[in-house]
Amino acid sequence: MTGVEPGDGPARETAAPENAASRQSGKGHPRRRFLIGLGAVAAGSAAVVPAFLGGGTPPVKVGQFGDEWLFGAYQPGCTDAEFNEHDLEPVTVPHCVTPLSWQSWQPTSWERVWVYRQHFDVPDSLRAGRAFVRLDGALSTATVFLNGRPVSEHVGGYLPLTSEVTALLKPLNNVLAIAVDGRWNQDVPPNLPRFPYPSAIDFYQPAGLYRPVHLIGTPKTYLFDVFAQQADVLTDARTVSLQCVIDAAKAVTAPGKLTATLRQGGPVLATASVDLVELPKGQTTVTVTLDELAAVRLWDLDDPAMCDIDVTLSLSGKDVHTYHVRTGLRDAQFSDNGFTLNGKPVKLFGLNRHQWYPYVGGAMPDRVQRQDAHLLKSELSCNMVRCSHYPQSTAFLDACDELGLLVWEELPGWDYVGDDAWQAQALQDVHDMVVRDRNHPSIIVWGTRVNETLGQAKLYDRTDRLAASLDPTRPCTGAVAGDRGYRSSLSPVRAGAGVFSFNDYSRPLNPNTPPTLRPPRSGVPYLVSESIGTLVGPPHFRRTDPVSVQQQQGVLHAWVHERVAANPGYCGLLAWCGFDYPSGWYHAVKGVKYPGVMDFFRNPKLGAGFYRAQRDPAAGAVIEPAFYWDFGPSSPPTGPGRGSVIWSNCDKLIVTIAGQRPVTVLPDRATFPHLDHPPFLVDLLVPAGRQPELSIEGQVNGKPVLQRKFSPDPAYDVLSVVADDTVLTADGQDTTRVALRALDRYGAPRPYVDGALSVGVDGPGTLIGDWQLDFAALGGAGAVWVRSVRDTPGSVTLYALHPTLGTASAEITTTSSPAALR
Repeated sequence: MTGVEPGDGPARETAAPENAASRQSGKGHPRRRFLIGLGAVAAGSAAVVPAFLGGGTPPVKVGQFGDEWLFGAYQPGCTDAEFNEHDLEPVTVPHCVTPLSWQSWQPTSWERVWVYRQHFDVPDSLRAGRAFVRLDGALSTATVFLNGRPVSEHVGGYLPLTSEVTALLKPLNNVLAIAVDGRWNQDVPPNLPRFPYPSAIDFYQPAGLYRPVHLIGTPKTYLFDVFAQQADVLTDARTVSLQCVIDAAKAVTAPGKLTATLRQGGPVLATASVDLVELPKGQTTVTVTLDELAAVRLWDLDDPAMCDIDVTLSLSGKDVHTYHVRTGLRDAQFSDNGFTLNGKPVKLFGLNRHQWYPYVGGAMPDRVQRQDAHLLKSELSCNMVRCSHYPQSTAFLDACDELGLLVWEELPGWDYVGDDAWQAQALQDVHDMVVRDRNHPSIIVWGTRVNETLGQAKLYDRTDRLAASLDPTRPCTGAVAGDRGYRSSLSPVRAGAGVFSFNDYSRPLNPNTPPTLRPPRSGVPYLVSESIGTLVGPPHFRRTDPVSVQQQQGVLHAWVHERVAANPGYCGLLAWCGFDYPSGWYHAVKGVKYPGVMDFFRNPKLGAGFYRAQRDPAAGAVIEPAFYWDFGPSSPPTGPGRGSVIWSNCDKLIVTIAGQRPVTVLPDRATFPHLDHPPFLVDLLVPAGRQPELSIEGQVNGKPVLQRKFSPDPAYDVLSVVADDTVLTADGQDTTRVALRALDRYGAPRPYVDGALSVGVDGPGTLIGDWQLDFAALGGAGAVWVRSVRDTPGSVTLYALHPTLGTASAEITTTSSPAALR
């Protein structure tokens, strides 16, 4: 890499000392053999079209390829079974093809063709049925070979490729080779080959097998897909119509039956069956309807009650295959009067999310993907997230289901539409996205139009109609922007009973006045799909920026949410955005955009305080100043000043500067009358030369519920090292974040910290991140990730050392048994 700051070189994935020798040059490695076990059961859905593009495969018996891959640059013959692997290196999937740091990414480092190779044996039981290889995601195109034979090709990086490999399997030493093309100039959404550089779109896409790869076994005749389509949910006569696709390798003349059961955390609540007379070769769709579901609890934001539906195929009286669907029953409706969930009005309140991380791009496993949903729902008080601008990990969507976080999911693309071949792939992407994810109760709208594109009436008529044919229960949308977008025709929205979504970056004429929003368009459901970002107010929100810049972020977000809350014509607002992300586009700094209310490492910024304070105080009191209590050379010498903002969900705050009389402060409901929890404004002025402590007490219903203290003295500052999870599965893939922060003696963030932070790992764990972090460039907050080592349970210590903050560590245990997910 080039242009990297000192201490911010390429990240290393380094195992504990006892594993280091196996991860040196990659030379001399024997061929790996991975025996596919058949004990695991995967819960997935979706279908594949005849060319095995998109969707998924049946959730039967799965072996997941993890840390036994060999990897390198593509070269002639590298997909042959007998290729000399001497120069390939061992890697773990999910995987990014190039070492990355947290900034200064260079797209040229991943823009080429690469190869991944895996050796494995299979038991007779797998070869007796049918076998499939599934790639959950590879950027940007992938070609699959098995035992030197080409199997299939997949165009696009955000949806699965499933390929049948039954006829190509051998008992021993199968060689799976996957060629991954990471070049930008491919005619595939969201890439645009007519533009020479990947900075033409607003996010970088590092190449690799960045999502899991599976080998899946099924019977000769199996359930290929099940769509649980619900109806009349708000009545006691609610039903679930199960559209079951059966796939037969050859015609079946034996009598058969489909039997469906529904549970909700206990005994069977409903059952139904359909007799099958005969099945032709290929695919047959059969519908089984579950009724008498009055006892089923509805899925809701505060009670995301999930249902487990099992559909079993039996032939000649013998059960041959069971397909599991996890879903929830709910009624979600958009109208020009707003949005309702289960008949109750809900103002949609949320953020956009990119899936990228420091060091690895998108190559983070399920636990880390799920953590983002937890942050959005539990830490940032969101009830909705937009998956911008592509379908995201099913692990993330599963967590949204389980947490009660609503989702907008959209096809890959950004600001431009390509040629006929590009558009054909966009249509395929819509098909694969809907079929893969239509059983998720969290998803309430499909984004079937490329972000911020106008015209394309023929294309979008096709994408809207396709989505409606695959899933008639959800509306379609597509974000537009600018004056032309706002004034664009409403006919397509009305014709498709869709949602009009607008990226509203309206700037006030006077820069000293609050941001504005355009009024809702009449006669259609109206949703603000982006706002603020780096286009309204400062061009970036970094911890290294002056605190006067940092504190604006939360206030700007509060203003646009206030305006939406005041008008029932808005269905809601999804601001830009949750997390910082890699980009070479407008307002990027060293390859990073800084609009997130959390940083690239998922640490909260001052702007996150607004979102954190919007939760019910019964779920926990919040006091989050939009300032730092700091008197260092980069901070105001007389304190935060007049009208300082404190975000809180309390009724009253008692603010005390040591040596001064306490001040009682009430929320500013005069300015923000429609927010659940408006900001508190207080004058915080300190005589020059004094550095007193600050105390803030929060009260609810007249009773103290939280007190926070803030120290001005950096001599007592500490280094905080905290792991998101203390237990991981020792499978070589499971991973958790370890947050690294400079805090005062009371746990409040300390800004503008100098010095380099050194980190390391002891025990059976792999460090994902830089060994040394420039803490000054990070503003005193960063993170690394720790990954388990396969079949090596034990205790892992992540330690960190800073020249003035001292040392700190986090302990993680890796276990042979599966560790619980959030």
